Amino acid sequence: MAYVDKTLTCRDCGRSFVFSAGEQEFFANHGLVHEPVRCPDCRAARKAQRPATGEVGPTGQRTTPRQYFEAVCSACGQVARLPFEPRLDRPVYCSDCFSRQPRASTSHSPQY
Repeated sequence: MAYVDKTLTCRDCGRSFVFSAGEQEFFANHGLVHEPVRCPDCRAARKAQRPATGEVGPTGQRTTPRQYFEAVCSACGQVARLPFEPRLDRPVYCSDCFSRQPRASTSHSPQY
């Protein structure tokens, strides 16, 4: 498919910007189906406004170690390391005991 430069209007600032044929081809090759809605300047400004937590880098990889919490396993009594802070009203399981728990149905399909 031959791509042709398109002129789009930025959602934030209202200015026109060019969605080049090369960018369109890149989007198509990467499975991106929606055209950009912001001009490059507004995209950069929006990116700069994101909180700088330092947890996830530009490649999606963690840049800081994950925080773990310790709790007593409700089944066997051993200490379990968890990547979340446990709530007091819910049981907590170590990896071994968790893998032995029956799974709830996750089907959300409508029943006809």
